[in-house]
Amino acid sequence: MLWTEKMFGVKKPIFAMLHLKALPGDPKFRYGDSMKAVVDQARADLKALQDGGVDGIIFSNEFSLPYQRKMDFVTPAAMARVIGELMSEIRVPYGADCISDGLASLELAAAVDAKFIRGTFCGTYVGDGGFYDNDFAYLLRRKAALHLDDLKMLYFINPESDHNLDTRPLAEIAKSVVFKASPDGLCISASAAGQEVNEELMSSVKKAAPDVAVICNTGCRIDTIKEKLRYADAAVVGTTFKKNGDFYSTVDCDRVKAFMKVVKEYRKEL
Repeated sequence: MLWTEKMFGVKKPIFAMLHLKALPGDPKFRYGDSMKAVVDQARADLKALQDGGVDGIIFSNEFSLPYQRKMDFVTPAAMARVIGELMSEIRVPYGADCISDGLASLELAAAVDAKFIRGTFCGTYVGDGGFYDNDFAYLLRRKAALHLDDLKMLYFINPESDHNLDTRPLAEIAKSVVFKASPDGLCISASAAGQEVNEELMSSVKKAAPDVAVICNTGCRIDTIKEKLRYADAAVVGTTFKKNGDFYSTVDCDRVKAFMKVVKEYRKEL
């Protein structure tokens, strides 16, 4: 039994993204904006996601565009404030994703008792934000130093927004990462946010890493989720839960309920 089934109590769990509004220091956080408004919107989205029946929540600084490889301290501090204020209202296992900064995700997880983190913890990439690499040797030592033994780490091994300079087939990269870092999950993405993940790609990674949770990371919609879950052990869902499927909008509880109804019906077939 995979850890995902133990933690969530269901097969093929759905991780819902809770996209935080722009935070202090972000270009889109303008004069007159407030952390109270950020918390209020996060509270409304949290309620919609939980009432809609999702299995888990990932808090992310989605609107901190463009993302920092080494975050200013204010960003994880602001995220910690939001999660702290909502702690008593969270009813499902939750995690965090300080986008593009794995160390910040670890530090935040320690502060807010997160069960899992998602991020680009390994590999070397190039994209709009320039060239960057990731030192998972340091990250795993910091994880040990913080005594986060039970924290699950969900690794991007082909992030959708950047090009991996490692030219090996993804299944080979997965095998190597599993051997060196023992990841808890491998997040498989498409070539761009919102696009569908190739099912054969997920299948190849699962064959290479049968004991690791393979997670469909992008492009899951109500009309595709059953097929994606035939190949993946779990899925991350964000934009499709929002009003009219609009990335910049807020969560629509009715869309969440309709999506999760399809997922629950599929689980009965397992």
